[in-house]
Amino acid sequence: MTDVSAADLRESAAFQAPEVGEAIAALEVRMAGGRRVLLGITGSPGSGKSTFSELLRQHFGPDQAVVVPMDGFHLGNAIIDGTPLRQRKGAIDTFDAGGYLSLLRRLALRDEDVVYAPDFRRSLDEPVAASIAIPAAIPLVITEGNYLLADPAPWPEVRAQLDEVWFLETPQELRLARLTERHIQFGMDRSAAEAWAGGTDEANARLIEATRDAADRVLPWA
Repeated sequence: MTDVSAADLRESAAFQAPEVGEAIAALEVRMAGGRRVLLGITGSPGSGKSTFSELLRQHFGPDQAVVVPMDGFHLGNAIIDGTPLRQRKGAIDTFDAGGYLSLLRRLALRDEDVVYAPDFRRSLDEPVAASIAIPAAIPLVITEGNYLLADPAPWPEVRAQLDEVWFLETPQELRLARLTERHIQFGMDRSAAEAWAGGTDEANARLIEATRDAADRVLPWA
């Protein structure tokens, strides 16, 4: 999850963009129907999905919305260490897509008192099970991740569980700068961070950008 403060989020000028306001207004109308809404937030690595999702959660309040990150379904390091996947961590085949799909189906059914979802702890570089509680009373579940609109199975089934998917469009230079600083924050030296951001992350970004036109809304997010 993002570590941006509540004050920073409230003051975010980008959240006041007309396109974002229109999207939120339409979402509020959809929520007025009384059924649970599953909203997907997607975009390339470094596009600001976690920050946007947390801002949206704060807009609705903790009794109305919860954020469930797809990153909770990263394959654990015990699975990928010593394999080629380790050098591509974050690629589409380094996630438990079936587990994520099963969680979304449970959340869509809304027939359990509480569902517990995993989170991803960057300080550990690992997913942590049962870290997020989603009570049945919560009407809006915001799930954010890279591959919500991807074509390979089972990702189309993931998309089918979501009522809407919004794509965040962020300038590439800003994305790369964010990614580099994130990798440095969590232990890489600058040269390694820049190489990973421009290599592994950017390869993933090309796949994700190709799904942009399948989104219900494309929102500017800088």
